[in-house]
Amino acid sequence: MGKKPKGSTAKISSPSSKNIVSRADHTISRKKIPDNVLKILHRLNKAGFEAYLVGGCVRDLLLGHNPKDFDIATDALPEEVRKLFRNCRLIGKRFRLAHIFFKQEIMEVATFRGDHDESTKGGMIMRDNVYGNMEEDAFRRDFTINALYYTTKDFSVADYTDGMADLEKGLVRLIGDPETRFKEDPVRILRAIRFISKLNFEMHKDTAKPIDKLSESLALVPSARLFHEALKIFHGGYALPCFKNLIKHNLLSHLLPDVDRQIKENHPHTLTFIEKALHNTDDRIANHKTASPAFLFAMLLWYPTMQHLDETDPEFPHQIAFDEAMQASLRKQTQLLCIPKRLAHSIKDIWRLQPMLENTPRHHIDRIYHHPRFRAAYDLMLLRNEAGEDLDASCKWWTDFNKSEQPDQDHMVGKLKKTRKKRRRRKPSKKDS
Repeated sequence: MGKKPKGSTAKISSPSSKNIVSRADHTISRKKIPDNVLKILHRLNKAGFEAYLVGGCVRDLLLGHNPKDFDIATDALPEEVRKLFRNCRLIGKRFRLAHIFFKQEIMEVATFRGDHDESTKGGMIMRDNVYGNMEEDAFRRDFTINALYYTTKDFSVADYTDGMADLEKGLVRLIGDPETRFKEDPVRILRAIRFISKLNFEMHKDTAKPIDKLSESLALVPSARLFHEALKIFHGGYALPCFKNLIKHNLLSHLLPDVDRQIKENHPHTLTFIEKALHNTDDRIANHKTASPAFLFAMLLWYPTMQHLDETDPEFPHQIAFDEAMQASLRKQTQLLCIPKRLAHSIKDIWRLQPMLENTPRHHIDRIYHHPRFRAAYDLMLLRNEAGEDLDASCKWWTDFNKSEQPDQDHMVGKLKKTRKKRRRRKPSKKDS
């Protein structure tokens, strides 16, 4: 359980400079805040506790966006929150959080955090479980634009870190010394990339300065955490600007080293292919459609996998060589991003369907068409064609087949030859010999 400091003995991260922005001077409207959130804030206030909306939801409300999540911070201890709400459950061992359950949603309530008092490893915070007050909580947060507190008591916004000014300027700026804060948690480097991409902001020069020097510290982050951060980057609805900013700040190699190498070597298809795919992904999310992690990584690693295939022994049968290339590509990538096994199986299914979609014996059509990964594999083939591969004939055939009714599909299959030309392995070049 977290510790609560007595009186004023806890450390303060920065001199107090609290700025209260009155209701007349900001644009937050309660109409954009869910009723259940307002109920929680009201009940905590009524019981004598401070309670605020904080973080990204306040930032997004001020920018006129619709927040996905609403985080509540309070001076009430988790046990005190539980006494007020029968529908509350406490979670977490390192730092207790209160989850308040409603029919369709779960609201999270966190007690203000104070300065961490544990030793660090290489500057990284190993434990962070100290309760504090609102000012300490503000300076513990990462970026100024995420350290704004909205209260329904008088509908004002509390700002300790000049977050309102940075919002107006369109700046993403770390709170405190950037080098120290990045060392505490290297994932903040990727969070900075996400925010400038999502909000179309600039990174403050002091925040950007140490990134190149400290980017290697991303290797210290557990691969499972980096995998989830990669999903936030590529499935947040702003994957394409994130991708471009990762390249701009020389960070792509720390997430997708083979992709980064191919782009630097001007691979004929990689960059165009990925940018088209990420643009489509952003469109899907903007239209409230789902995005598949299996398709994402099958797409990102397709050309690196093909390069692994080209580097296998040309005497190997194609299927054995292809399987070896897939394993090599995923094995290398999983060292950085811990891709779950079930996801790796789906990725390989999408890849295995590519040569089958290009050259399909007619007796396999039904099995391919009803494969659970058919749609993802078909979309991948279309993207490859758009990126410059010569797949027009296969794309047209499968597009027509997909749009046709059963009798027309049977007719199309009947017109196919019993066997179609097999995809040939690349012959070794003189350079290989």
